[in-house]
Amino acid sequence: MPPGFMLFCAIPMLRKISTILVPMTVLFAAWVIVFRIPLLPQEQQGLVPLVTYLLYIVGMLLACHFRRGRVFLALLAVGVCYHLFRTQLTHGTDTPEAWLVYRAVSVVVPFNILLVALMREKGFWSMAGRMRLLFVATEIGAVWLTIRLDLHALWVALTRPLINWPALERFAMPQLCLVLILLAAGIAVRRAVSLGSPIEGSVFASCVTLFVVFRWMWSPHVPETFCAASALILIMAVIQDSYNMAFRDDLTGLLSRRVLNEQLPGLGSRYAIAMVDVDHFKDFNDSYGHDVGDQVLKMVGARLMNMTGGGSPFRYGGEEFTVLFPGKSAKEALPHLERLRQAIGDYRMTLRGEDRPRDEERGKSRRSASRKTGEVSVTVSIGVAETGGRQASPQEVLKAADNALYKAKNRGRNQVCLGGDR
Repeated sequence: MPPGFMLFCAIPMLRKISTILVPMTVLFAAWVIVFRIPLLPQEQQGLVPLVTYLLYIVGMLLACHFRRGRVFLALLAVGVCYHLFRTQLTHGTDTPEAWLVYRAVSVVVPFNILLVALMREKGFWSMAGRMRLLFVATEIGAVWLTIRLDLHALWVALTRPLINWPALERFAMPQLCLVLILLAAGIAVRRAVSLGSPIEGSVFASCVTLFVVFRWMWSPHVPETFCAASALILIMAVIQDSYNMAFRDDLTGLLSRRVLNEQLPGLGSRYAIAMVDVDHFKDFNDSYGHDVGDQVLKMVGARLMNMTGGGSPFRYGGEEFTVLFPGKSAKEALPHLERLRQAIGDYRMTLRGEDRPRDEERGKSRRSASRKTGEVSVTVSIGVAETGGRQASPQEVLKAADNALYKAKNRGRNQVCLGGDR
């Protein structure tokens, strides 16, 4: 298999992994900054806690505005942890009240991050969102009451060692705290990689932040720097997620027609545009149902994401897709479109029945075994045109590509037709 083809096949996975790599890059930068803060003038060092609080306020306002209840709860959990460190735990756990606060925070905050990792987004002002906020308020009230009443026994029981293993003592945090953080981190990583969601990656970053804060809570500048980084990552995730909703097709993950219309005027003087259409899609939907039809569109979208030759794919609408080839002629784009057509036509999709595995790897193994029963395949017709001649504007090239697509349909489908062919 050519190395270039393998690289393009890896692009969707790289995009999903980036939901983890980007937050980890920010956290690594925070680790570097920790050692640079003492070199700043004293008055500038005093601004760091203020910046941290400001980031949490901005993050919560953005979460409210974009109705991201899970992000709001994550910001609230880590933000409360930071505030209590600044107000109650600055000088350690020498007093009985500080001792209680530390143990309560080390259990309750990771527990809430675990809940955030487990729950699905239900909005902010919805009934589910309001019930979650009520639960958090009740939880805060209950924790405050146990501290005011000096209920040491409860927090002693929750923070006592689960197992006697000397190696765990080096983490310098209650074992239950460590378990909750690891569970939440594992769930967040799995969902981030499988869904490619920046929100899940930011939840994972919150888990890493809690681990670092509890491990090095009284190290200079560690809590404020990492809590600020965590808030920044959550803010970035909200913005990225909102961008994806506005500019990416939710079903296929491709860029939307809105982005296509914005990019057309900036293509330059030499480019090609291809229109891709799924053959007999309406009949396919009528025969197998809309759920299977959606799976077909997802499959076609995944193949388009692997587009070679520098082609940029977009969801045009319905079962139609568009591919831009900046700096290329139609003939230069032709072999890459042929490769796309063949990849889609060769794909065998097993209809999901009661015995079909939901695990993707097991599904792939069944397809590779040439299982014929319950398999379907689809083909696409493609029309491609380039700038020049009568096609002076992107809209005219797009129309010429659409006309070429209809020629491919009329010639029997499952083929690529160049604009201008007779």
